[in-house]
Amino acid sequence: MIKTRVTEMLGCKYPIIAGTMARISNPEFTAAASNAGACAVLASANYKTPDDLRDAIKRTQSLTDQPFAVNINLFPALMPQEKLEDYVDATLDEGVKIIETSGHKAPEDLVPKFKSSGVIWIHKCAGVRYAKKGASLGADIVTVVGYENGGATGVLDIGTMVMVPSVVDALDVPVIAGGGVTDGRGVAAALALGADGVIMGTRLMATKECPIHDNLKQAFIQAVETDTVLALRSVGNTHRIWNNKAAQHLLELESQKAPLFALIQAASGEKAQEMYRNGDLDIGIVSCGQGVGLIRDIPTVKELLDRIMNEAEEVISQLGKLSN
Repeated sequence: MIKTRVTEMLGCKYPIIAGTMARISNPEFTAAASNAGACAVLASANYKTPDDLRDAIKRTQSLTDQPFAVNINLFPALMPQEKLEDYVDATLDEGVKIIETSGHKAPEDLVPKFKSSGVIWIHKCAGVRYAKKGASLGADIVTVVGYENGGATGVLDIGTMVMVPSVVDALDVPVIAGGGVTDGRGVAAALALGADGVIMGTRLMATKECPIHDNLKQAFIQAVETDTVLALRSVGNTHRIWNNKAAQHLLELESQKAPLFALIQAASGEKAQEMYRNGDLDIGIVSCGQGVGLIRDIPTVKELLDRIMNEAEEVISQLGKLSN
C-alpha cells in the first residue's frame, strides 16, 4: 500500500484526489469516489446559494464516512464574489474538514477563517509563483496542474513533467500533481517527480457512476490524445476542452474577435449540462485533458482506482529491479 504525506494528512486510502468538475461532482459521485479510496471534491460552484451547498454537503455526508473536500471556486464568472464568504461559512458550519480553493489568485482574505477553523486547506494553481504564494499564505497542500490538464491550464503552457518538480523544489508543503494522469503509470511518474499525490478528472468521467450520458463516455473510449483544443486564451482564461462542434464554434468566435458575452454564451455550462443529460455530443463545451486518449473502458470508480493503484505499485516494483 502506497502511503504519502497526502494520504496521512487527508485520511484517504489512495494518494488520489478526484478533482472537482462543474455540473458533475455532485454528492453521489463525490461519495462514490471517496468510498473507492480517493479524496473526492464536491463542487460548490454547482449550487446557486449557500443553503443549496449545505444540503449537498449533508447529502454527501449521508453517503460516505470517508474524507471529502469542498472546492471554493475563486473565478468570478463561476462564483458570485459577494457571496464567497457565505459559501465558505456554509462549508465550515457543516463540519467539512478539507477545503480546496482554485482560481486566478490565492484567497488571502479567507486564510484567517481557514486557520481559525482548523481545516486542511488545499490550493490549486498552475505555476510555481502561484504555488509559492499559496504556500506563503499557509496552504497545507498545493495542487499544481500542467499543460495536459483538462479545464483551466493557466497561461504558462508548462507540461506536467517540468511543472511538478519545479513546484516540489520550490515548496516545503506536500504537492498534488495533475495534468494527464490517467493510469498507474501516471501515478508512479508523479510520485517519482516528487509529488505526494495526484489529481484526476478526465479519467473519472468514464466510470459507471459519473453522472454524464453514456454517449459521452463511449466517445471518450474512442478518443485519442489529440482530441482536445485550447480555448478562451484570447481573454486570458485558457481552457483545454474536448474537440467537438461546440469547441470549434467557440474557437471560430475567438478568431473573429467576438465580444466577451458571445464567448461566455458559447461556453455556457447550461449547454454542457444538457449534453450530459441528453447525450447530444455537439451542443456543449466539455473540459477534457489529453489523457482522454488513454481511456479504454468504463469501470466502476472502485474498479478503476484499485486497478490504478495496483498498476502503480507494479510499476514502482519493476523500476526498483532495474537497479539490481
